[in-house]
Amino acid sequence: MPYRTDSGTHHACCAPAAGKSADSTGHDADAGRPGEADRRAEFEAALVALPGGTFTMGDESRWAYPGDGEGPCHRVTVDAFAIGRYAVTNADFAAFVADTGYRTDAEKYGWSFVFAGLLPPDMPPTRAVVNAPWWRQVEGADWAHPFGPDSDVGTLADHPVVHVSWEDAGAFCTWSGTRLPTEAEWEYAARAGSTGPFPWGEDFEPDGERHMNVFTGEFPRTAPGAHLGTMPVNAYAPNGFGLYNPTGNVWEWCSDFFSPDYYRHSPEANPTGPDLGRDRVMRGGSYLCHLSYCRRYRVSARQGSEPVSSTGNLGFRVVADKPVQ
Repeated sequence: MPYRTDSGTHHACCAPAAGKSADSTGHDADAGRPGEADRRAEFEAALVALPGGTFTMGDESRWAYPGDGEGPCHRVTVDAFAIGRYAVTNADFAAFVADTGYRTDAEKYGWSFVFAGLLPPDMPPTRAVVNAPWWRQVEGADWAHPFGPDSDVGTLADHPVVHVSWEDAGAFCTWSGTRLPTEAEWEYAARAGSTGPFPWGEDFEPDGERHMNVFTGEFPRTAPGAHLGTMPVNAYAPNGFGLYNPTGNVWEWCSDFFSPDYYRHSPEANPTGPDLGRDRVMRGGSYLCHLSYCRRYRVSARQGSEPVSSTGNLGFRVVADKPVQ
């Protein structure tokens, strides 16, 4: 299979490039069996209905990464929609696989990227990403085996599914009668009215309390006794719209093509991203983000990765076009 073990053009704590090109057609429409009312109803029950509205998207503060295209700040209006209260879990994805027999890109390729600190000390040597040796190319790592072939998700049913590509996320959406959020919908929902860098406001740790699952230590060295890896999707308090963990825990795929210049000419009403591109947008940061290295655990932070890329810190949540009644 094709692969890249350089870090590509993107920040290597986020998602190394898989090295396989993809067109703009999205996921395989034949991978699932959409349109079943009971399945749609089940997933809509876990969605939060948002009325739509107007907000200021982007960031030009000291927190922002200009090279990622976080600015300029601009006014955006989105129509009403409904979005997942939680990221899609391992249990959700297992139900999809059981019903369809779907095989993820990582399973087809035979490997995915795993953070070195999560690997057992007796694991045979693995290929590292150039300039980001904490990312290891692990044979047999996939959504059901997040740390390699001898691991499983038996105790992680309520954790976000990881090692899923943009293509895999799209196939799940087809099956569940949902779709991926646009980048604008995602930020609107994550902000929940906040004008600060975080869903709750300006302070990283209000009153000294942590509000999201991010890295503890001096990256890539974890502090002694600190948690490393995903946490349950309902960890920490929800934001003002009732969404859990829009920042931290795992990066989340959006439907848009990624372009660092898009905000300079994007429309105000319901922007859907560039018409063409290679990479797709990821939002929210992950358990590997940290002030000492990658401060992309913010509502405006954005990155792009190839649609077939998968890592141990990248998942997704879903939306529906109409709000739940």
